[in-house]
Amino acid sequence: MDIQNIRAFMMVTETGSFSRAAEKLFITQPAISKRISTLEFSLDCKLFDRLGKNIQLTQAGQALIPSYQKILAEIDESERIVSALRTDVSGHLHFGTSHHIGLHRLPPILRQFTNRYPDVELDIQFMDSEQAAALILKGSIEIALITLPDRTPPPLTTLPVWTDHMQCVVARDHVLARSKNSTIKQLAGHGVLLQSHSTHTRDIIDEALQLGSDTRIIMESNYLETIKAMIQNGLGWGVLPESMIDDSLHRLKIKGIKMQRHLGVLLHASRTLSSPAKALLDILKATV
Repeated sequence: MDIQNIRAFMMVTETGSFSRAAEKLFITQPAISKRISTLEFSLDCKLFDRLGKNIQLTQAGQALIPSYQKILAEIDESERIVSALRTDVSGHLHFGTSHHIGLHRLPPILRQFTNRYPDVELDIQFMDSEQAAALILKGSIEIALITLPDRTPPPLTTLPVWTDHMQCVVARDHVLARSKNSTIKQLAGHGVLLQSHSTHTRDIIDEALQLGSDTRIIMESNYLETIKAMIQNGLGWGVLPESMIDDSLHRLKIKGIKMQRHLGVLLHASRTLSSPAKALLDILKATV
């Protein structure tokens, strides 16, 4: 049943006139007459008796008023709820993030978010970037903060937020730290700790360094903090983002080698975001 027809019926009963009802609804009198006729046809009964220039509710029309008042009140309440969602940020936000972003990039963002929107309940899940993409496609999470791939297949879409410049590093007492400049050949002679295969970060490293099959890989891990700890203890060299490199590590200068990755938001292009998700996205956009 068309809501516009019900609104027309209720306005006619309120004003007692087709013409005055048309004026109130900003439509023509023929239009409101058509709406009433359509409603009468769908109900298979007359709602008004046309008595010359006057109209009078039939028994059926009179009986419909309470239920139609209730219907319109519920619709108005629904519209108020939706309108409130556009301005009031509250509820539940479930999103995924990589360990690196969660530890090194996200804390100040979440501090700002929770201070601004204290009524939002956060559910943060740490996961690999590839796992996050799968959950976005399934609709299990609204937003993922991950290492972004070079190419994003539809229906996924991305928003780059941070750029991570990456460097080859060793412990300060490692033998490679003695050289002012290093080469890929020198690196290949020492054990390396690398990010796991099938990760975007590993793809960037492999493309930049072109390490041969004879490279001695000591360990592979998705957790950069674990890789950093192993490098600090002299187990080998590795590649870390600038944001993780401190005085315990030595940057290796390798001519012609530049590595960087983009971190940011992964979304499903067809998903309508909740008000908390939109609010978090606005804060992230402001940092770009």
